[in-house]
Amino acid sequence: MGSLLQIENLHVSVEGKSILKGVQLEIRQGEIHALMGPNGSGKSTLAYALVGHPKYEVTAGKIEVDGVNLLDLDPNERARLGLFLAFQYPVVIPGVKVADFLRHAVSNIRKPDRKEGEGLIPMREFRKELRERMEALGMDTEFARRYLNEGFSGGEKKRMEILQMAMLKPKFAILDETDSGLDSDAVRVVSEGLQKLAGPDTGVLIITHHERLLEFNKPHHTHVMLGGRIVESGDSALAHKLHEEGYAEIRARHPQAAAENAAHEEALTATTAS
Repeated sequence: MGSLLQIENLHVSVEGKSILKGVQLEIRQGEIHALMGPNGSGKSTLAYALVGHPKYEVTAGKIEVDGVNLLDLDPNERARLGLFLAFQYPVVIPGVKVADFLRHAVSNIRKPDRKEGEGLIPMREFRKELRERMEALGMDTEFARRYLNEGFSGGEKKRMEILQMAMLKPKFAILDETDSGLDSDAVRVVSEGLQKLAGPDTGVLIITHHERLLEFNKPHHTHVMLGGRIVESGDSALAHKLHEEGYAEIRARHPQAAAENAAHEEALTATTAS
């Protein structure tokens, strides 16, 4: 049956403000789920809560992988259990080469009991695997010698995260608006890269406003978030309909959630403006 990521009645607050209000979701290895919704609906909050960002306080509900409660675990422990998050805005780390970063990250996942600075994957073994992964993704191996995300284009940053995913081999990959700010060519490259990695050993949650990232990664399940909860679910046809028609019908069918979403979006806009 494969591993199961189970989210049950999840409530999350940020700086005392309730954002998620009872999210229910199950993802199995091998499944592709799309999570869509307007701004302020709570999509990114769900992503950060899953991986344990300290700013996002879980006030009720549970998150489990194969029955293990993630709420008791630090972010690094959740990663070792098989969770991976591709950020909307990847962090720049000057002075740290891509290859060095990946070698330490992979060693931390595969050798969780190693001491700091010890027990790294042998260099020859690591280089061989890294080269194979980069070639499979159509990436120039010189990429690995650059500093992490420094001077990278938007598309290069996202391809870097696809490479991380290829090396870490997570059970569950969460992509938080990976298509944000990319041109069509970059989205296609990232989409094709994800297609090569998605398979029976990886469950994927694609958080997106658009349908572009789903072109090569047809979702088995599509969920609509509004006002901090999942209000409707369907198959890939739902994602296509939302892309074509927007969320007006969804809002009309769920007026309370729509009102809460509008209030949250207004608060976000005010915070950004200030």
